[in-house]
Amino acid sequence: MSITDGPSAAAEARATMATQVEHVRHELAGVRTGRATVGILDSVRVDAYGTQLPLNQVASLSVPESTLLIANPFDPSHIGAIERGIQAANLGLNPTNDGKVVRIPIPTLTDDRRKELSRIVHQLTEDGRNAIRGTRRHVNDALKKLLKSREISEDDERRALDDVQKITDAHIRQLDDLQKAKDAELLDHS
Repeated sequence: MSITDGPSAAAEARATMATQVEHVRHELAGVRTGRATVGILDSVRVDAYGTQLPLNQVASLSVPESTLLIANPFDPSHIGAIERGIQAANLGLNPTNDGKVVRIPIPTLTDDRRKELSRIVHQLTEDGRNAIRGTRRHVNDALKKLLKSREISEDDERRALDDVQKITDAHIRQLDDLQKAKDAELLDHS
């Protein structure tokens, strides 16, 4: 980061923190909640065309019911590779195929597994908070250096530090909201 003044510090902090929130949102989408969503298959890689490809590049994914995912391969010869890729991803899923599509039933979660997944959600969001705080620290250090080299005034520094703190608080609130929503989804037994 190369910060030249207070306003660019706030803009840079906002952009970096927004990226960190999106990363956490993506990570949380991969946490299985007992309901079928194609997001839980994001980590699945399939051996196809001589390389490892994401599942969504070799099959169309759909959710016909709340406890079932279907992977419809673009090339039927990849059915076995799709099944192996899902099993190798260690998601606790057991795919089957009928020769045309791969069916992936989503088992119901036990209370212990729900609590374990909730701990994972809390860890992912805490990692995101730490990344946001790290960005704040980096931007604040850069502002202090600018003040020390007299490139900005004390008032500009104070204003920029306040802006960065407000941006930090807003992004941490977003992470808190994501965590609460995922916890509610996990602990909802319906």
